[in-house]
Amino acid sequence: MNILKKFFSPLCLLISIFLFIYVFYKSQIYWDGQKNNYYQIYYIISLTLIILSILTFYLNEMIKEYLIISLISALISFYIFEFYLTFKIVDSKEQRFQKQMTIKKKEFLDKTNQKFDVRSRYEIFADLRKQDPKIQVSYHQNLLIKKNDIFPFGGISNSKTIHCNENGYYSIYESDRYGFNNPDKEWDQENLEFLIVGDSHAHGACVNRPHDIASVLRNLSNKSVLNLGYSGWGSLIKYAILREYLIPNVNNILWVYFEGNDLDDLKNELGSDLLIEYYKNLNFSQNLKKRQTEIDNIASAAILKEVKQAQGNKINFDMKKFIKMNLVRQKITTSFLIKKKQKKKLPITEFKKILSLVKELAKKNGSNLYFVYFPEYSRYKNNYDNSNYILIKKIVDELNISFIDINKKVFEKEREPLNLFPFGLFGHYNQNGYRKIAEAIYNSIQ
Repeated sequence: MNILKKFFSPLCLLISIFLFIYVFYKSQIYWDGQKNNYYQIYYIISLTLIILSILTFYLNEMIKEYLIISLISALISFYIFEFYLTFKIVDSKEQRFQKQMTIKKKEFLDKTNQKFDVRSRYEIFADLRKQDPKIQVSYHQNLLIKKNDIFPFGGISNSKTIHCNENGYYSIYESDRYGFNNPDKEWDQENLEFLIVGDSHAHGACVNRPHDIASVLRNLSNKSVLNLGYSGWGSLIKYAILREYLIPNVNNILWVYFEGNDLDDLKNELGSDLLIEYYKNLNFSQNLKKRQTEIDNIASAAILKEVKQAQGNKINFDMKKFIKMNLVRQKITTSFLIKKKQKKKLPITEFKKILSLVKELAKKNGSNLYFVYFPEYSRYKNNYDNSNYILIKKIVDELNISFIDINKKVFEKEREPLNLFPFGLFGHYNQNGYRKIAEAIYNSIQ
C-alpha cells in the first residue's frame, strides 16, 4: 500500500494525460475530425481526470489510501459488470438469432423446398471469392473514412456485390460505374423518369433484381430509373449524393425517408466536419465521380482487412473491447446521455433546412420532387408513437413538397401488414413489399 500511495498521484496524472492524448489521436488523426461530437464527452472526462490527478498530490496519506481502495474496488466492479454484459448479451443475441433462423428455415423450406443460407456475409464472401476473386460486399463508410481524405457514398464499381440475407438467400447485384445498384447503362440514358435517393430500402436490401423498387419502377414505366440509394445513409448524405451525382433530364426525384432511423442517422452525420460542408457551402464538392478508382482501391483493402479480422482475430478483438469496457461505456451512454439528448432535441431544424436545399436543387435541375415516407416494422408490432410522423409531414407540407405516404397507400390496406416483411419478422421489406411500394409510388405520380 505504501508503494501505491507513493506512486499513486504521478500514475494517475500519467494515465490521465495518456487518455487525453489517445482521445485526441482517435478524434483528430484516426477519424480525421469526423466524430468530434462523439469524442466531446471523452475530452471532458480526460481533462477532468487531469485536474483531479493534480489535486491528489495535495491529499493527506489517509485520504489517499481510502481513494486507492475505492478506485480499485470500482475498477473490479466495472470489469465484473463488463463480464456479465458480455455473456448476457451474447447469449440473448444467439438465442434470438437461433429462434428467428429456426422460424425462417421452416417457413422457407415449407414454401420453396430450398435451403436457407445461414452463412455470415463474410463467410459467403470468402466462399464465393474462391470462384470469383473480383466479388465484393457492400460496406459502411466507416471502413473508408479512417485515414483517408474522402467520404464515399456508393460502393465498389462494376463488381458483383454481396448485400444481405433476410429472405433465405444473399442478395447479389452487379454495381454500376459509381458503385450503386443499377445496370450501368442507366447512366447513359438521355432522359430518366425516376431518380431514387435513400437508405438500404432504396438500395434494394436483401432482394435481387428485378424485385427491388428501382427495377419494379423500370418495368412499370418502361423507362429509365437511376437508383442512388445506399445502406446507412441519412438526410445529409442523401442531399450530398444529389450534389455529387445528380444529372440533367431527370423527370422525378424520389426522396426516400425511413421513419425507423433517418433522424438518428442525420444526427450522426451532422457531427462530420466533411459532411457539414455540404450543408454550409453550396459550392463544396468531393468530385466523387472523378475519384472512383481511389474509392475502389481504398474500399477493397478495407473490406479485406475487416474480413480477416472477422475470421481470424475474433479473440483479440473481443479482448480489446473487454479491456476498454465497451459494453459498460455503451450502457452508461445509452442510459444517461443519449436517451436524454434524444428526448430533448432531434435535428428537426437541420432536417428542414436540408429538405429546402433539396427542393431548390430539384427545381434548378427541372425535376419534380417527391418525399416518399417509408414505415418501420415496429409500427405494426407495438403501440406506435406517431408524433415524429406528424412532425415530418408538417415540414414537408410547409415546404410544399409532394408527400407519398407508403403506410397509408400500402400497409394500412393489408390485412396482415407484417406479411410484407421477411417471414413476418423484423427486417427490410420482402419482394412482395417492395413490389407493392413501387406500384404505389408509380400510381401516385401518374
